[in-house]
Amino acid sequence: MRSPAQINETNDTLPIVILGGGFGGLFTALHLRDLHSGPIILIDQSWCFVFKPLLYELLSSEVKLELICPRYDQLLHKSGITFVLGTVATIDLDQKQFKLNGLEYPYRYLILALGSTTSYFGIPGAKEHALSFRTPYDAFALGQHLRNRLQMATQTKDSKERRAMLTVAIVGGGASGVEMAATLADLLPTWYIPLGGNPQEIRIVILQRGSEILKESKSDRLRETAQSELQQRTAPVEVFLESEVKAVYPGAIEFERNGQSWRLAAATVVWTAGNATHPVIDSLAIAPENRDKHNRLLVKPTLQLPEFPEVFAAGDCAIDPSNPQPATAQVAYQQGAAIAHNLKALIAGKSLTPATVNLRGTLIKLGLHESAVEIFDYYEIKGHLGQAIRLATYLELMPTPARNFVNRTRWFNEDILKQIAGV
Repeated sequence: MRSPAQINETNDTLPIVILGGGFGGLFTALHLRDLHSGPIILIDQSWCFVFKPLLYELLSSEVKLELICPRYDQLLHKSGITFVLGTVATIDLDQKQFKLNGLEYPYRYLILALGSTTSYFGIPGAKEHALSFRTPYDAFALGQHLRNRLQMATQTKDSKERRAMLTVAIVGGGASGVEMAATLADLLPTWYIPLGGNPQEIRIVILQRGSEILKESKSDRLRETAQSELQQRTAPVEVFLESEVKAVYPGAIEFERNGQSWRLAAATVVWTAGNATHPVIDSLAIAPENRDKHNRLLVKPTLQLPEFPEVFAAGDCAIDPSNPQPATAQVAYQQGAAIAHNLKALIAGKSLTPATVNLRGTLIKLGLHESAVEIFDYYEIKGHLGQAIRLATYLELMPTPARNFVNRTRWFNEDILKQIAGV
């Protein structure tokens, strides 16, 4: 692995630089490996790629850490792509350079795939007292926190205090909140019963500001399935709709519902409510008209910045206003492929093509070893078979091994689709 100082020593041509190693950034790099012979640099602040859709399985020990967190240097082994560990501080788009580890480096083309950060919407105490769930470290921290609370509950004689120890409040009723609630509602009883606890004392509550869960989903059927499955967990999940969180305290959360203020005693608050743009994206010298209301970068259909055609953006930090897409893994990896092909065209002086994204289906975890899968918004499969398809689908997406990653990855395996559709 070369250091940042070696980036430009081996080639007079300035490199293609990819900032961020999530789905958009990593897939761009791996597709460029086959399409471009010049220097390519992938920069991320972590040693490992994180397969975020399976963090729930990491929490529940349904999968192992090494499966969902492969190292970048292993993924990029013998690919010709340089991985650099570091945090980019600033980017000067006019000068076509960025600052990394206190030093400035130039680029020929730049891909912004920095993802997003957690947004707490300025709610008092949320950042300090709520637990996030974005990384393997978050998963381990949440697991340890919950096990500690369960153990404390077994030693607590006061029923009111014990109830608070066993209450989990999940802020946000989107896919992340629903998957978290369903997982914990099955998982916590399996941890609590061996300690001699009564699983009926466990309480899982979703606080959703809107009038329905899974608001981002276009499928009413999936929403109904999720609502039904939440009630059938080992510890049934309570859903409080139109509930606006006002403050988070150590051991409690305050919210407003139906015009009244409520205070829920909960030893655990998990935050899944929203995303904010990355600070580096916020600091870019981009005209206000080229950002949306969430401060994301507006891009052309080719995924280029309007003011800087040598800069592409993908994933959570960007949006094409003519064809907005959800911030999901299947979107980001398709955008990565599109950026790679457009970069090759740009370098060759050829016309670029709009990025096409095919949304093939929705997968949502609804408890231990259970999921709901909607394929092309037509077939719905749930339960253990749904989980098997969900895991098979995600494992097909996994960048392991790197040497045949791009060739192996596609949203649904054609053989599985044929079996399900009976064709």
